[in-house]
This record gives sequence, C-alpha cells and structure tokens, in this order.
Amino acid sequence: MDRRDFLKRAAAVAAAPYVVSPSALGKDGATAPSNRIVMGAIGVGGRGGSDLNWLLQESDVHFVAICDVRKDRRDAAKKRVDTRYGNTDCVTYRDLRDLLAERTDVEALLIATGDRWHAPAAIMAMKAGKDVYCEKPGTMTIAEGQALVAAAKRFGRIFQTGTQRRSEANFVFADELALTGRLGKVHTVRAHTLKFEMRRDHLPAEPEPPRDELDWDLWLGPAPVRPYNKAYLGGCGAWLNFYDFGTGVAGWCSHTIAQCQGAIDADGTSAVQYEYPNNDTAEGFTATYANGVKLVLHIGTWRGSCGVRYEGTEGWVSIADGYSQPDVSSPALLADFRRIVDAYKARTGRPMNHVRDFLDCTRSRRPTRSPPEVAHRSMSTCHAINASMLLRRNLKYDPVKEEFVGDDEANRMRTRALREPWSV
Repeated sequence: MDRRDFLKRAAAVAAAPYVVSPSALGKDGATAPSNRIVMGAIGVGGRGGSDLNWLLQESDVHFVAICDVRKDRRDAAKKRVDTRYGNTDCVTYRDLRDLLAERTDVEALLIATGDRWHAPAAIMAMKAGKDVYCEKPGTMTIAEGQALVAAAKRFGRIFQTGTQRRSEANFVFADELALTGRLGKVHTVRAHTLKFEMRRDHLPAEPEPPRDELDWDLWLGPAPVRPYNKAYLGGCGAWLNFYDFGTGVAGWCSHTIAQCQGAIDADGTSAVQYEYPNNDTAEGFTATYANGVKLVLHIGTWRGSCGVRYEGTEGWVSIADGYSQPDVSSPALLADFRRIVDAYKARTGRPMNHVRDFLDCTRSRRPTRSPPEVAHRSMSTCHAINASMLLRRNLKYDPVKEEFVGDDEANRMRTRALREPWSV
C-alpha cells in the first residue's frame, strides 16, 4: 500500500460510525463495566449456590472467579456465571489462597463455605483488600469474632453477615414493633433452634478421592485432621453436628438470635446469664440480657423455620419463614404494616434485599445491616449457650470483658486450636 492509498483508507475509517454496544455504555438499564462491582465466590455449594444466583441478578455485579474445594461445584458455578454473561471468562480455583493472590481485580467476595472456614476465609479476604459477604454462622468461637471485628476495622473493609431476614419486610416489621414500643415493654424474645448436638467422635476412614475432585485437606481447613468419609459431604447436616466442624445451637440460632438481639437493641452486646435447661436438646434454654429481657429457645412453636417471637406488656408478634404476614396479638397491629416498613426504609436507607444492602455499602462505605459486630455479638450468645450445654451448668458472662465470670473451664471454651497455617 502506498502513502496515497493509506491516507484514503484512514480517512474512510475515520468517517465511518464507531458502534458501541448499549450495555458497554450503560444504556437500556445496563450498568457500564466501569461501574460494576467485580466479585468472586469462595464456597458455592447449597447455600453458596443460592447466594451466587441471588447476586447474579444484580446488574452492577460481575463475577470473574469461583473457588471451591470440590470440582463438581466449582464447574457448575462457572457454568452458571458464564451463561449469565454469555462468555467463558470466569476462572475457577481450588485453593482460596490462589484466588486472593492472583485476582487483584476482585473487589468483593461471597464466602459460603462450611462453618469452620467462615471467619478465617473472611479475615484472609479482608487482609487482601476485599469486601466480604459471608454466610452465617459468622464464627466458630468468641475469639474468632473478636478477630473478625478487628480485621474489618484494621483493613477498612465492608462486611455483611448473611442474616438475610434482617432485610425482609415481615421480619423488619416485627423488629420495628418491638423497637418502637408498639408492644409495650418487651420482656421476652423467643428463638427457633434445632436439637442441640455436638458429637466428639468422627466417621471411619474411607479412600480419599483425587485431590482435584476434592481437596480433603482444604475441606478440613482450620479443623483438626480427620479421615475422609463421603458422608460428611451430604449437605451441612452431615457435618454440622460434629464438634470439629459445626457450631451446635449456633448452626441454626445464628439466624434467629441475631434477629432477636436486633429487635431489643442489643446488637452491640450479648446475654449475661445462661440457665442450663436440664435436658440434652436445649429446648427451653433461657438467657438473660443486662436489661432484663429473656431469650428462650424452642425447637417447635412456629409453622416455618427460623421463627422469632417478641412479647411485650401490650402485645406480641411472631414470624417465621413462609408466613404471608406476621402473627400478632391484635389485628390492629397489622394495620400499619406498609407504613411501618416504609418508614424504616426511609429512616435507614436500607433496601429489602440483604445482598443489595451489601453492594450499596461497598460503594458508600457505610456499615451494612449486619456488620461484623452483629456477627460477633450474636454468635457470642450462641457460643455461651453451647458452653452451658456442654458443661451442663449455668454460666455468667461479661460482654464488656468478653469472658465468663468465675469459670475457668468455660473461659477456655472461648477459643479453639486452629490447624496451621489457618490461624486468625
């Protein structure tokens, strides 16, 4: 091509229209790539898969990385992400350390691993400069909760614990009835729990699958070394009741006690007295807060899961998953349902969508609806209940010093030994 031809072609290209897709410009309701929150996920099994699908619905999120110790899960999650975006760009990882080291473009992480991994993975992610949406229960011990709060503060990260009912209209309405005095003086809150069980044994050894299919050492993570058994992989219920991997009442009460503490304005504290119920199930377990409000655990009572009930001098409200509307002591309490929820939204600026609240807070940098302090303080109550059940006696707890009063054995239970190199 001589100089004259080159200049003619260059002029033609310059005159031609340059077409940019509407999505690239953020038109037609799409979010421009420069305004999207780049995310990754660690742990994409049952609950993690649900959270991933939830987040993929948000137009200003773009997932680029998936990590899971199980190949079938990470491959399935990658397929969902690639289908959502119409490409094959999502990268998979077996080891979370590789994701954290390589993906400097990732701004925020979904963490939905097994309980034993929640706090260590979240702390590692925040140290790497990532904001974190982490499933409950947020911690395995009181000491982990202290470390979680300290890490978020030290590294300036946004953290949301996955207590999604704190962002659902029915539960928000119930909380507001308690907080605004419509129930009179609240004296008792009741929380749904499962039967208490913390097994100290472990399942017999079976041949381990290939490491790429399942990295058993990474599955164990901070937990003690235990032999592989495929039964552990049958959903959280398969490992939840083993002390090495689960959190006793906290496995379920991480949902409901966080809700109850928010409803009595106790997000920044924990119960102070714990009364052993003289049974092995935790039915009727009673804990009392410094303001005199009693928390009582029940296995039944509700028509759905994760139920709470708040009782005051002038009425009560009860709500659980699957209720079309809360149960109340008087129909008059429901008359202002929409106005109360709308007033809450206007006052707080919170959406009725827990992951949306997290995403909004990653932009504004204000604390989320369920920040690390909520995860820590509600879980401290759960862990103290576990200690009382395991020791089979009443306990007193000082939430300021964060220690049990006059009980060395209980105080030793505020922490667990974590397997190297996963210390927090």
